[in-house]
Amino acid sequence: MNSMIDLRSSPDRRSVLKGMSLAGAGLIIGFYVPMKGAQAQFAMRKPPSVAPNFFLRIAPDNTLTVISKHTEMGQGIYTGLATLIAEEMDADWSQVRVESAPVNVKIYVHLMLGMQGTGGSSSIPNSWDQYRMVGANARHMLIAAVAEKWKVPADEITVSKGVIMHKASGKKGSFGEFAEAAAKMPVPKEVRLKDPSEYKLIGTHLTKVDSVAKSHGTATYTIDTYRADALTAVVARSPRFGGRVKSFAAAEARKVKGVVDVVEIPKGVAVLATGMYPAMKGREALTVEWDDSKAEMRGTEEIIADFTAMARKPGAQVEKKGDSAKAIDGASKKFEATFVFPYLAHACMEPLDYIIERGSDGKYHVHAGTQMQSVEQGRIAEALGVKPDDVTIKTLLAGGGFGRRGNFVADLDVDSAMILKASGEKHPIKLAYTREDDTTAGYYRPLFVHKMRGGIDEKGNIVGWENTLVGQSFVKGTFLGMMVQHGVDPLAVEGAHEMPYEFPNVSVDYHMAEAGVPTLAWRSVGNTHTAYSREMWLDEMLYAGGRDPVQARLDMMKDERGKAVIELAAEKAGWGRVLPEGRAFGMAYVMSFGTRVCEIVEVSLKKDGTPKVERVVAAVDCGQVVNPDIVKAQVDGAVGFGLTAALYGDIKMEKGVVLTKNFDTYKLLRIEDMPKVEVYIMPSHERPSGIGEPGVPPIAPAVGNALFRLTGKRVYRLPMIKA
Repeated sequence: MNSMIDLRSSPDRRSVLKGMSLAGAGLIIGFYVPMKGAQAQFAMRKPPSVAPNFFLRIAPDNTLTVISKHTEMGQGIYTGLATLIAEEMDADWSQVRVESAPVNVKIYVHLMLGMQGTGGSSSIPNSWDQYRMVGANARHMLIAAVAEKWKVPADEITVSKGVIMHKASGKKGSFGEFAEAAAKMPVPKEVRLKDPSEYKLIGTHLTKVDSVAKSHGTATYTIDTYRADALTAVVARSPRFGGRVKSFAAAEARKVKGVVDVVEIPKGVAVLATGMYPAMKGREALTVEWDDSKAEMRGTEEIIADFTAMARKPGAQVEKKGDSAKAIDGASKKFEATFVFPYLAHACMEPLDYIIERGSDGKYHVHAGTQMQSVEQGRIAEALGVKPDDVTIKTLLAGGGFGRRGNFVADLDVDSAMILKASGEKHPIKLAYTREDDTTAGYYRPLFVHKMRGGIDEKGNIVGWENTLVGQSFVKGTFLGMMVQHGVDPLAVEGAHEMPYEFPNVSVDYHMAEAGVPTLAWRSVGNTHTAYSREMWLDEMLYAGGRDPVQARLDMMKDERGKAVIELAAEKAGWGRVLPEGRAFGMAYVMSFGTRVCEIVEVSLKKDGTPKVERVVAAVDCGQVVNPDIVKAQVDGAVGFGLTAALYGDIKMEKGVVLTKNFDTYKLLRIEDMPKVEVYIMPSHERPSGIGEPGVPPIAPAVGNALFRLTGKRVYRLPMIKA
């Protein structure tokens, strides 16, 4: 009997249906969340009718295995989810293990997105109630089993660090000892979750469950995974996005030792070999003639020019308050600027890769560090002409994701399936990208242009604010296309409207531009560009009006949690003190994914005049913290990630051909340029919000604002350091 619960209902309406016992397996608890309403719009396929998948296993050997429905990409979600269950069980942390969930959207649905996947800094917020409820139910059922066996009242039994005790009789037991008996107990209709004052694990510095394996090199990523008799595949793609194969000659490629096959797929020509090196050499030996009749032929400069021209005209209205044009025309001082944001690669540590095979059971089995399991299951099934039930996905650790492993359109998943199909399904296929493939194959952060206008009165108050955004939508034409309403993609303009500051006259509009360059969500999505233009533009007008950037933001905000974050950052940074000569402060505040972050930086100039970020002070309010070390690590990483983009990030194209190919031209932040980062977390028992992305948006504008104070110049076009 599989225990089930609808966690989208309010707590008083949660309904436990039934529990399940598997002989010899100990206690297994699972939850079934039905798909209905708006969530069902995201489902790719109907999930399996019978799915013995669970969130928790307690084995007779006393190990506690948490099944993670979210992909571990280095963000610490395995540890976070395990903490939620272990807390409510009063388990000992040494007992805990974590495994990835199999693909099954019916059971492992993301309660916010309506599909099985990971993204949007939403894993803990999505799982906060669900995984704690799993632990609470398990604890209740274990105690019930113990009470029956020991013939003592259940309310006299205590649990601490995985040990079950009855003080009066002196009896003690373990989870594993009573797991099988507990599985036969009825699942409680209601169970109390702990008050924050009772937390013993949540909010503490627990060691990450995967730290040892990653430190020892035994953690398994897709790049480490091999299947018996597998072939490595690399794909020759058109140098221009949208180009297609016109003809190809493979005779020379087939002569390369180790090359087994050469097949054509919709996106190019795949070379299959016994290893990576012969596959690459075989690809080099190919002769391919490309049809560029439908390809993107513009370079980035031409695209920027076209987008800039569009920005001179009003777009689809996003936000309208008061009469911004009249207010700016009558302002004491007027401001106008155009911000330009380039295409950016995700540049994950582990290049993209994917494994697919047809098993002896006739089903198709995938091994990959994907972010979007149920979507990819549906796409692969459709490509191969089978039912979704016939496709299984083993989710592996991912060496970085940042959105790239969660594509909304057919990508590695369908390419791999097409290669398998074209090669006769005789061998498992491991599709692998070189770093050059990874950087040039597209799905970038969209290129954007922002046309800004503003005005202040004689006291320095901002009286008018205008922003016209121009950029591509990566959800248009996908299964998330229903998000686009009245010509506005909310992911493209998030952070540009409904700002944290109060202005009397505001106008924000958007042009959904078209380009043949494939784009995708990139860590912190729309906030990657809107935070920069907003916080830089705000700082420019505040400076011209003689107002302090910290105090002015506080004066214009109503959100008390946001104010507290700014005040904490200013206090810890020593805002207002005199810095050593050649250094300047800069600051920015952003609320994204429900999390408030203020970053204050100290910046100096190198001998060549380029910025050197010396210190970053970050104050964060992400609600209830599950693990402070993970929060700090995510903000540290976000600062490095955001600085890379701000200082160097730029995908360059000429005549449609990508020139940026590897880390020699797509530079990453080097260790000597990584600043000292101090992270201060606001104590809170509010519901947790995301932390994987919110540290990214504030760093670029904070540095830009400091750079202005050092040089007297504003950087309107990123990156700050030109190659």
